[in-house]
Amino acid sequence: MIPSMSLESSGRRVLDNPAAMRAFAHPVRLALHELLLRAGATTAADAAREVGISQALASYHLRQLAKYGFVEQATARDERERPWQVTQRVQVWDDSATGPDRSAAMSLLEQVMAERALSRLIEWQDRRREEPDAWRAIGGVGNSYLYATPEEATALGTAIAGLLEPLMARAQDPATRPAGARPLLLTQLVVPLPPTASGD
Repeated sequence: MIPSMSLESSGRRVLDNPAAMRAFAHPVRLALHELLLRAGATTAADAAREVGISQALASYHLRQLAKYGFVEQATARDERERPWQVTQRVQVWDDSATGPDRSAAMSLLEQVMAERALSRLIEWQDRRREEPDAWRAIGGVGNSYLYATPEEATALGTAIAGLLEPLMARAQDPATRPAGARPLLLTQLVVPLPPTASGD
């Protein structure tokens, strides 16, 4: 087990190691991790083709992900291939632990993930017109302004996680996916806002 890393019984990994957060906060590593989540065990050569990088670069970044416990070697079908697989399907973190190093690492990871999500949104906008009618209205951005206490905001996050859990479980077992299902990227941004001049 990686130092300062804990695993919840649900299979979620709680990231509380600044070095692991910084290692994960890389666009190529996030892309490789997402590919393994979606495609299952994959060799560095196949991952490189899917992500659009060299095999040497894919191998390097997969080894870095493995160093911090995000991926591991999977069982090979033969001696020639060395596939990789994810260790946990979900990573979570919060700001309950103190320390500037951890806070900076968490901010970096969140920024890189938000930038990656924005790039995926732009890709979607470019191809939206080519999508079937049923999917065109699915992607996009929505803003909601709420008034909530910290406890209510936490409860909202828990409720959303409960709704997502059975849909996320389908990633592990293709047989559970209904006809017409496809992968979706759902990025949650929760930003506590400062009050206005009137105090609202």
